[in-house]
Amino acid sequence: MPALKIKDLSIGTLRKTNFTLQSGRITCISGPSGSGKSRLLRAIADLESHTGDIFLGNKPQGTYPAHKWRRQVMMIPAQSAWWEDTVGEHFLTPMPAALKALGFPEDAARWQVNRLSSGEKQRLALIRAVSYKPQVLLLDEPTANLDADSTQMVELWLTGLIKKYQLPTIWVAHSYMQIQRVAHLHLAIVDSQLEEQEIHL
Repeated sequence: MPALKIKDLSIGTLRKTNFTLQSGRITCISGPSGSGKSRLLRAIADLESHTGDIFLGNKPQGTYPAHKWRRQVMMIPAQSAWWEDTVGEHFLTPMPAALKALGFPEDAARWQVNRLSSGEKQRLALIRAVSYKPQVLLLDEPTANLDADSTQMVELWLTGLIKKYQLPTIWVAHSYMQIQRVAHLHLAIVDSQLEEQEIHL
């Protein structure tokens, strides 16, 4: 997959942000609540106005129709939205292996959305995003509502998927232990800037 390059991006209190997401590598971003982590992801996904330049490979964000960019550069928010009656209606392609990997039975695609718990919605939103075969993943606290066992399942599935398909990935995380487990690069928001942090394994 092509790299995603962020050049001089500013949004909210974040100023002149520069970094590159390399293929198959996870960049974890951390910072205090309200520091701009989610807004940064929304800017990269072209869901919020910003200044600066973003490139997928050598192609700038502005040359894509917004809906096509968002399908390629896929953001999975901490709180997912659901609009159809059943789970499977939200998937572009059937995802039986992914359902099994994240602890769901084969018939989960036929479940009514209104029966889902917050943790089930979070795991299924990840599967839904992957069903669209994006080129970049933007994960906003993908395990925030999950217990320890579900968190382990999601980490194992996501890291394997990212490696297999060489997806450049941002993973917003609060837990330093999770950052140690999944990150290739750790960037922390400090005084409206992103600063690289050491990952002590």
